[in-house]
Amino acid sequence: MEFRAAKIEDADAICALIQCFTHEFLATPDGQGAELFFESVSVAAESEYIANPRYQYRLAFEDDVLAGFIAVRDRSHVFHLFVAQEFQRRGLATQLWQTAKTTTAALGTIDAFTVNSSPFAQPVYERFGFVRTGPQVEMHGICFVPMRLSLVPEQ
Repeated sequence: MEFRAAKIEDADAICALIQCFTHEFLATPDGQGAELFFESVSVAAESEYIANPRYQYRLAFEDDVLAGFIAVRDRSHVFHLFVAQEFQRRGLATQLWQTAKTTTAALGTIDAFTVNSSPFAQPVYERFGFVRTGPQVEMHGICFVPMRLSLVPEQ
């Protein structure tokens, strides 16, 4: 598995991988009301995120195939974490998460990570130590669970 930062030309593959999972978090099976979401994960939008220093993308490839990726916004919000179906259950999500934590830690100290997890991915984030911070939300045609991982020990 080869890990590297994203390049603008990776936007097509990133977008295609996200599209494989939209059924897991769309509020309606037909995607009604999710137009803003689909715009936000378009090739054009992903290209803009990759070019923006607020976002750190780490991609994993096997034989030139995008196996998975993680994107962190503002060093503390897990913006995307997707692993292709055929690469799941091999620890790749954990490897991507560890890579992202290491990369962001090198940029300075933060108190916590947040994520808006799909309901299907919630158990994965719980294994990483995230806890739910509120009820499931339905917004812009998608459903998500707000979660947080505190990096500061409780007193």
